[in-house]
Amino acid sequence: MPSTNDTIKHAEQTQPNKPKTLWRNRDYMLLWSGQVISSIGTQASQLAFPLLVLALTRSPAQAGFAGALRALPYLIFSLPAGALIDRWDRKRVMIFCDTGRALSMASIPFALAIGQLTVLQLFIVSAIEGTLYVFFNIAEAACLPRVVAKEQLPAATAQNMATDGINALIGPPLGGALYALGSMLPFLADAISYFASVISLFFIKANFQELRVAARRKLWVEIGEGLSWLWHQPLIRFMALLTGGNNLISAGFILIVIVLAQHMHASSFTIGVIFATGGIGAILGALIATSIQKRFSFGQVIIGTSWAFALVMPFYIIAPDPLVLSILTAAVFISGPIYNVVQFSYRSALIPDELQGRVNSVFRLIAFGGQPLGLALTGLLIQYIGIVPTIVIDSVVMILLALAATINKHVRNAKPLA
Repeated sequence: MPSTNDTIKHAEQTQPNKPKTLWRNRDYMLLWSGQVISSIGTQASQLAFPLLVLALTRSPAQAGFAGALRALPYLIFSLPAGALIDRWDRKRVMIFCDTGRALSMASIPFALAIGQLTVLQLFIVSAIEGTLYVFFNIAEAACLPRVVAKEQLPAATAQNMATDGINALIGPPLGGALYALGSMLPFLADAISYFASVISLFFIKANFQELRVAARRKLWVEIGEGLSWLWHQPLIRFMALLTGGNNLISAGFILIVIVLAQHMHASSFTIGVIFATGGIGAILGALIATSIQKRFSFGQVIIGTSWAFALVMPFYIIAPDPLVLSILTAAVFISGPIYNVVQFSYRSALIPDELQGRVNSVFRLIAFGGQPLGLALTGLLIQYIGIVPTIVIDSVVMILLALAATINKHVRNAKPLA
């Protein structure tokens, strides 16, 4: 099994194409623009989803459970999805998934229109959304190194993160405003946005994977290859665990902010504005991420952003009003894109194309597999011990994760890709 240094050399030798600028890369721009529209719709519905569950049930625990069902498929399907995506046509997988997500999301406004919406249906839609997201997300991550050159991966990742920030700026207040006008509207908007993504994918000409010449083997053997590759890369292995710990805590972040804002008697639109302010922070983080990556080492960025997450969280306890909530949320969102640009572009450049789906599925299983537990625990903790003790627990865990990153020798001594 090759070491990380050998893998870096391999990554440097497997990008034959002369890079274009991202804005002149037709296929990347189609992929990017489709995801811009889709992500705005998703941001709008994600804000509206817990609001709708809370309106129907008055239960933070059930709102957390609905979110957990959306994240649970990562635990169930992540590993087989990665192996299957390395077999299947990645573009077709993405088209199928977003078509299914559009139809699933459209069922909510339909049920509301005929007066038959139930919490059970919301749970089912959440599970379907999460399942199709697993396949789409792994296929998208696997195809990006085929759409852009290796040296453009940090810039492409940063642009995607900046887009996420813009979408976080637009989507939540849009979702809050639409929800205030009619509870069905955010979900209808999300369904339309998924269809826009499908249309953009149809026009992309690039092959989303190399030609497969090896004979297919048993699925578990192919899954094992992805597991083995990641296990023998100590830096990537630790980053999966660190990201998983961060996501375990941050999974319930939206619910924490919503409950805090509701205690301050904030309207649904105001709650959307709080997350929009977070979007401004995400845009700023994404805009400076590439420059930070060039100026600082991998270890300095990962350790610094880990401490930024940990040190901001306790201040939510003393936030007196929605304005301070907005400022704190912006501060949290600045660090996220910087962390993700550095770790995602680093690992994407290292993974061989034939293993992209499998290794990304293993990484994402570790990184996101704890989200259902995090969401469910957040809802239960808020309901049974209160919002302040929940934030204290989250803060302690985040500090421990930052300490783990600080003392890990593979993070501190990570070599640059070029």
